[in-house]
Amino acid sequence: MKFTCERTKLVEALSNVQRTVSPKSNSAALEGILITAQENSLKLCGYNTEIAIKTTIEAQTIDDGQIVLNARLFTDIVRRLPAEPVIIETKENLTVSIKSGLSEFSLVGINADEFPEIPEIENPDSIEIASQTAKSMIKQTLFAVASVDTKPIHTGTLFDIRENEVRLVSVDGYRMAMRTEKIKENLDIRFVVPGKALSEVLRLLPDEDDKMLGIFAGKRHIMFSTENYTVISRLLEGEFLDYEVSIPEKFKTKVEVNTKLMLDSVERVSLLISERFKNPVRCNISSGFTRLSCSTSIGKAYDEFAIKTEGEDIEIGFNGKYIIDALKNSDTDEIVIELNGPLSPIKILPKEGNSFLFLVLPVRLSSK
Repeated sequence: MKFTCERTKLVEALSNVQRTVSPKSNSAALEGILITAQENSLKLCGYNTEIAIKTTIEAQTIDDGQIVLNARLFTDIVRRLPAEPVIIETKENLTVSIKSGLSEFSLVGINADEFPEIPEIENPDSIEIASQTAKSMIKQTLFAVASVDTKPIHTGTLFDIRENEVRLVSVDGYRMAMRTEKIKENLDIRFVVPGKALSEVLRLLPDEDDKMLGIFAGKRHIMFSTENYTVISRLLEGEFLDYEVSIPEKFKTKVEVNTKLMLDSVERVSLLISERFKNPVRCNISSGFTRLSCSTSIGKAYDEFAIKTEGEDIEIGFNGKYIIDALKNSDTDEIVIELNGPLSPIKILPKEGNSFLFLVLPVRLSSK
């Protein structure tokens, strides 16, 4: 194998692909990146048996071939090479020569046959979403994925696709995030994608409005395809929460509020809250104002802001971090909050449309 390519393109590709490489493994091949030179292109693949990232960049191939190189070391070397074309060539006994300008390295590679086989997705169901839309959908639900859960399936996001609509839902036992968009495809499928895989997809999605994300779902695996990158992940198995039953249909109190105004206020009052002091934020809604307060052993905080309300006055407690996360991911200037009593979920919606819905469980307040 022998090829030449641009250093900057190779650095970018390696930096993205190595994110799924196991830092420590019983198999040296799993700590490496599979490199394939073929037909004036260079294919790179990293795989940790759960998630794989593949990409292709332009290269001048002199001799086709494959080799596996240690991901961390190879990436560090290429990153520090001079800003000149990189020439890579395999020698005898799997030794690999890496040259750029006057710099030269020699690494011992691993036979490509030792690299684990990437899962193939047979007869997948597929949909296509604009990259910007997909980016927004993943961002607005990923924050509510469970990091640790007695149900491993809740460490992923549910894709509920039906009636020309795709809905992403994440839950962690204390909150729920839901994002909905129309699509061209009329399918009826459900699957749960690990949060770690969606984090990688989010990083790789381009910002351009005219780019698309292809989603190809099989029985056990899923593939996301965007520009020059492909992410393949196993799907989570189990029974996801019946989320529709969790959504309150009625409300006794409705609030319209400026998102940034409320976010700033909750962040101020939450300054007294930490891992050591996990007291809730007390929220009193009455007379066109929301009054927030928090009291811990190290001090007290109070703030208030004007709102539009209809319905009953209410006092309710909540976890400041969960409300802050929801407000930061609202991506809209104004929101609507619906409440059905101090012990019912806090429902957060956009003022216009129904693209997202966030639920946050309240915290029972002690008497003052």
